[in-house]
Amino acid sequence: MVDAIRYVIHNGCVWRALPADFPPWHTVYGLYQRWHARGVTIALHDALRAAARRAAGRNTEPTAAVIDSQSVRAAATVPKASRGWDNAKKVNGRKRHIAVDTGGLLLEILATPASVQDRDAAKPLLFNLHRARRRVRRAWADAVYAGKLQPWAATYLKLTVEVVRRPEGLHTFEVLPRRWVVERTLAWITSYRRCARDCERLPAHHEAAVYWAMITLMTRRLARSS
Repeated sequence: MVDAIRYVIHNGCVWRALPADFPPWHTVYGLYQRWHARGVTIALHDALRAAARRAAGRNTEPTAAVIDSQSVRAAATVPKASRGWDNAKKVNGRKRHIAVDTGGLLLEILATPASVQDRDAAKPLLFNLHRARRRVRRAWADAVYAGKLQPWAATYLKLTVEVVRRPEGLHTFEVLPRRWVVERTLAWITSYRRCARDCERLPAHHEAAVYWAMITLMTRRLARSS
């Protein structure tokens, strides 16, 4: 079952196109939905993240995070109610807002219509992060998140949001401290074809696909280190 789910996430095929070597597609898809609805997928992901951090010589629970977002084009299967137009990126689809640890491993994800502003989605993202990861006390972000988000996070979540700005007058590419970590994670996620374009009817199903992409990445990393 796990291999079948990973096959779909990595190769981007429709569920009905699962090879005959796997269980029937409707059985795999049903389990995929039930696992995410019951929290099994997130529990598996978090256990693997703790193991990956331990293997890297870190504490299992992070104390800092980096946040960012990425707009993804939506397929025809995505309903209008959960998609939108990102005028800055010229993308019609959904936007995934993520928080990662300082090593780039996923901590929290929130899928919204692409029309939702980053600073608006950052509040529920950070709230969910604070509720699940009480030890996180600092988060880095780009200049889009500057403004009301910082005092709100400090007041209600006891969380310091530090904005990493681009140097003034910079017109060439430059690796910015902390921000490159989350941008690398977004590149990891996009390398899985099911996540390169949003084909899911529900935002929660897109979040599940991202979790499975990270599960696959971490299991491969742990297998190499063992």
